[in-house]
Amino acid sequence: MLRRILTPLLIALSALTLTLVGAAPATAAPAEQSQSLRQTVLYYDASRAAEYTSAVSTAVRVWNSSVSNVRLEPASAGRRAEIRVVADNGWPRAHLGPVRPGGQVTVWMGREGTVAGYDAVRIAAHELGHSLGLPDAKPGPCSSLMSGSTGGVNCTNPYPNSSERSRVEANYGSGLTGQRATDGQLLVDRF
Repeated sequence: MLRRILTPLLIALSALTLTLVGAAPATAAPAEQSQSLRQTVLYYDASRAAEYTSAVSTAVRVWNSSVSNVRLEPASAGRRAEIRVVADNGWPRAHLGPVRPGGQVTVWMGREGTVAGYDAVRIAAHELGHSLGLPDAKPGPCSSLMSGSTGGVNCTNPYPNSSERSRVEANYGSGLTGQRATDGQLLVDRF
C-alpha cells in the first residue's frame, strides 16, 4: 500500500528535480555561468588616492589580467568598497587580506615611496596584493611583485609571478562560498 503511494510521488519529485536542474537562464552561456559563480568581485574606492589614481587603475588592470577567481571593480557612488585607497605622506602600506565581499581593508599610497624613487604602479600593485592575501616576500628579485623595495628602485615590474598568482587564485578559488574574514594585519612597506 505504502509502495503504491510513494512510487508516483517519487517519480513526480524526480521529474521536477530534473526539470529544475536542467533549467538554465537564457541570458548566460554555461561557461559564463560557471565563471560568475567562481569569481569574487571586490569593489575599490580610489577617490582619495590623489596623484596615484592612475597608478591604482593600472595596477587594478594588472591584477584583473593576471587572475580569474577575483576581479577588482571601481565602487560606484554610494557603494561601500572593500578596498579603500588613500594617499598620504608616510610609507606605502596596506592591511593584509584576503579581503572578502562585505569586509574592508585600506591601502595607503605613501608618498615617501615615490619620493625615494620607487615606481607608483609597482607600489599600487604590491599593496593591492596585500589586500588579496599576499604577504611580503623579502628579500626578493624584481620578478617577485611582493619583494617590494628589495626589487630595487629601478624595478618597475607590476606583475605578480606565477606563485603569487596561484596563491591569490587559491585565496578566492571557492568564490563567495569560501568566505573568511581578513585578519587585518597592517603591513608597512619600507620602499
